[in-house]
Amino acid sequence: MSHVSSHSPPGQSPLRTVQVLGGGSAVSSAHVRSLASGLVARGVRVTVCAPGDADGLYDFTGVGAHHVHVPRSSDPSSVASLRSACADADLVHAHGLHAGFRATLALGRRTTPLVVTWHTRSYAEGARAHLLRLLERRVAKAAAVVLGTSSDLVDRARSRGARDARLAAVALPAPRRAGPGDDAERPASKVRAELGATARPLLMAVGTLDRHRGHDTLLDAAREWRRLDPAPLLVVAGEGPLRSVLQRRIEDEELPVRLLGRRDDVSELIAAADLALLPGGPEARSVLAQEALHARVPLVAAAVGSVPDLVGDAAELVPYGDAEALATAVVRLLGDPTGCEALRDRGTRQAATWPTEDETVAQVLSVYDELTQLRPLG
Repeated sequence: MSHVSSHSPPGQSPLRTVQVLGGGSAVSSAHVRSLASGLVARGVRVTVCAPGDADGLYDFTGVGAHHVHVPRSSDPSSVASLRSACADADLVHAHGLHAGFRATLALGRRTTPLVVTWHTRSYAEGARAHLLRLLERRVAKAAAVVLGTSSDLVDRARSRGARDARLAAVALPAPRRAGPGDDAERPASKVRAELGATARPLLMAVGTLDRHRGHDTLLDAAREWRRLDPAPLLVVAGEGPLRSVLQRRIEDEELPVRLLGRRDDVSELIAAADLALLPGGPEARSVLAQEALHARVPLVAAAVGSVPDLVGDAAELVPYGDAEALATAVVRLLGDPTGCEALRDRGTRQAATWPTEDETVAQVLSVYDELTQLRPLG
């Protein structure tokens, strides 16, 4: 990989960047930690603006960044806090639509370059859909560069008036190292025992429990595969507004499904599973899909959004919302060890084509250099 300019020329102060996190999704927060680590290693000064609990979870300070507590977007003081944090920045990089909007308000008439990364596509209906379009347009036009983590997000940014929108696929950050009190490498057998799947197949899904993730399709499919003997157990990691509705369905229909809530051991759960399931979702680069292929766990996924581009031929793709197709694929793979092994091998090859964390940092830094090359000497 060619070296990207990182340190400042003689006489020029180090590049000062501010990274702005919005709602703090796990994907964008992990990316910002990875990005901060790589930038600091290349001599860039990094300030991360995020709620205080985000630094506790992702340890931005631990990789050499300066953390500034900025309340979530619903807090009226957040823009003022952000304005202060960005006062001496050479460049501001916001992650997510809402972070981009707050950064736009905070910068006001300043000429500080703004980069915005769109990690996921936002959904809204009715009057909220109109507001979402206005928000997207405001952010797209304010940004010097919009980085989309998938080609459909790049197209969306361009359609909203972005002057410069580019594809910038985000690498899956390496798992955080376990702390002193953590059980670092729980064997898969122990994970399966804890979940109650010692003598039955284990299926794994991850995602916020909301309308756009296809959880209803999962439960419909579970009705079909519960006839197997032994019936596979589906576990779903994630929390959200539909939890009580989904739990009621699971109980009423006696489905072999467990809702686990939020988990911080998702990588271990996926690695212990027989199959990973991705019934839908707005992420441009699904973490579940990447984790599954890296862990050599066969993946059954809805052919929606950028998933087909991400996984290539390394997953069993089914139509979005088609519970029968999903159930059929699951049943077939559970009875086909040879087919599963072929998927594992294709997954390893596909994962090798994805960008590394180092390549992700290098691409972002090249954008920074391009936008700040006329900085005054220090």
